[in-house]
Amino acid sequence: MNFEVHIKNVRGTQMAAKITGIFIIDDNSFKFSAIAFGRIGGHNIGAKISKAVQKELVKLGYDVDEIIGELQQKLVRGDISLPEGLKKESFADG
Repeated sequence: MNFEVHIKNVRGTQMAAKITGIFIIDDNSFKFSAIAFGRIGGHNIGAKISKAVQKELVKLGYDVDEIIGELQQKLVRGDISLPEGLKKESFADG
């Protein structure tokens, strides 16, 4: 499965930031939002997708929980693309 995460916007600080973007699975594009918390205990990211996106994923044969888990892991690991001018250091430690 080809899975890419592209960040569109980040608002906040290293302590807490709201992230919006898209993820692409096998040429299908879906919107997501996430809240990223840093510092004590390391990074924690809660990603959310709409009910409509969940229904579309199921229709395409994907496991929604698995997709959300993979999305969150990619966000935590920094396996993402960012818009020009935005640096990971502006919202993530190290």
